[in-house]
Amino acid sequence: MIARTLRNTAKTLLLACFVLSCGNAMAVPDGNDPVSLVVNGMTGLFKEVDDNLAKYESDPAALQALVMKDLVPMLDTNYSARLILGRAGRDIPPEKVQAFSDAMVNMLVSRYSYGLLQLHSTELVKVLPQKGPLNDKLTRVRSRVVLPDGGEAPIDYAFHMTADGWKAFDLIVEGISYVTTFRNQIVPEVQANGIDSVIERLTTGELQLAE
Repeated sequence: MIARTLRNTAKTLLLACFVLSCGNAMAVPDGNDPVSLVVNGMTGLFKEVDDNLAKYESDPAALQALVMKDLVPMLDTNYSARLILGRAGRDIPPEKVQAFSDAMVNMLVSRYSYGLLQLHSTELVKVLPQKGPLNDKLTRVRSRVVLPDGGEAPIDYAFHMTADGWKAFDLIVEGISYVTTFRNQIVPEVQANGIDSVIERLTTGELQLAE
């Protein structure tokens, strides 16, 4: 159950949480590269949760608001939304793509934020040093979640360079891409029922996406 919670929380991070980050063995870096953004972005979040654990355990809405305010801006959620929609999104106007992106973010934050309470200890997560040169189109940040049995689950973040700096747009949990997982479920829904129906059903919770 705990291992599943860790993996579920990790999936939230692409559009909502960015939970997996700084390990104790890794010094907090000073820079704007992807590894630094992951480590620095989580340092404050973990401390906030540690310092106010009882508050967030009793008030899920406050935890979701924290995630929305502090972490979602680190992510290129609109780009992720377009990747999820794939070819089905070619003729969808930008405002509808944005609405779809917002619905996905809200759904994922609501579904998985509580898992952050199980991952507030930096002892459970470690970020690996950058491997190879930075690539503006795709740079991976590799991290490992320590599981209860002592094993490690690999979690990779996919970053790209935008006009506003480096942003994460995909999450690969044990080799499985967030974008691909949700594209396989969303595209048939869009093709069958249209984007407006998908947005509404995501917002109301009628449309449930498998992990």
